[in-house]
Amino acid sequence: MLLRRVGAEGVEAVRVGRELMRSAGVLEREVGCDVMGEASDQEPAVRCEAADALADLARGECEGGVLRALARAIGRTGEGAAVAVLVVLAGHADPAVRREVASSFAGLDTGRAEGPGVLALIRLTRDVDPEVREWATFSLGFQSEADGPAVRAALWERTVDAHGGVREEGIRGLARRHELRVLPLLKALLEDAAGAHVHTFAAAQIMGAPELLPALQAYEAHDVGVAAAVRACDREYRARHDGLAWDLVVELHRLRPELDGAIRRELFGPALELCLQGLGPDPGDGPVYDVEALLERAGGDPVRAAELVSRRF
Repeated sequence: MLLRRVGAEGVEAVRVGRELMRSAGVLEREVGCDVMGEASDQEPAVRCEAADALADLARGECEGGVLRALARAIGRTGEGAAVAVLVVLAGHADPAVRREVASSFAGLDTGRAEGPGVLALIRLTRDVDPEVREWATFSLGFQSEADGPAVRAALWERTVDAHGGVREEGIRGLARRHELRVLPLLKALLEDAAGAHVHTFAAAQIMGAPELLPALQAYEAHDVGVAAAVRACDREYRARHDGLAWDLVVELHRLRPELDGAIRRELFGPALELCLQGLGPDPGDGPVYDVEALLERAGGDPVRAAELVSRRF
């Protein structure tokens, strides 16, 4: 709580963080890194400066505790400079440092399959430490939008991992990429007598495969993630929902053709989205609506949903 209050000070927090990071004391340097991370979370304007300061510290830092805090903090900056630092730390001898690195890539743009961040994550999915492998496979599979032969090969390798948590992350990562060959493995996770993880329900929702429906219906509908996964895998519901989405676009075009509404489905997610592309010079910068949430707000009436959108612009 105290760190969060300090981080809220933005520029002043970065100044304090720099001072602490210059200290001869290990604990002070750790706290300095944490302050930088909190400031980056709360004040986007300081992220570049925080990333640069943390990168400077990384060049000469040897203490494992400080490097763990540094990796955690620099990932929170979201800055490109963080990638190079984490790539170097991914090869550190201390598995605790590598574990922190594996989870810290999540806040960075690692979407390019051939980029250094993704390649470092792929290497970490093969780490000797199972916790490192699990975090790296989660970051690569469920948090990164990188895709390609090397990414899928790395995830497939983990589906036969000796560690159960790593194996599940590999399966979920492939499901998120709509890899149909992983369906039997995902179905087996759902049918596990011990029950499925909420991320497994999310993976089933993304895949939207009718073959998963019987396994999902064995769960209580109020369990987190179950109802959404059931709807996504229910062929009749999907057809009805897609039809309502089309009616929504047609009605919006009738009311406000200049808004240039279009429907798209997320590549790495389950949502059907309404995009408005006629509100600026860049077609990709228009507002985006979750169609299911919009229709729910409109009582399931696509005409009403179109009116709600048209009145905002």
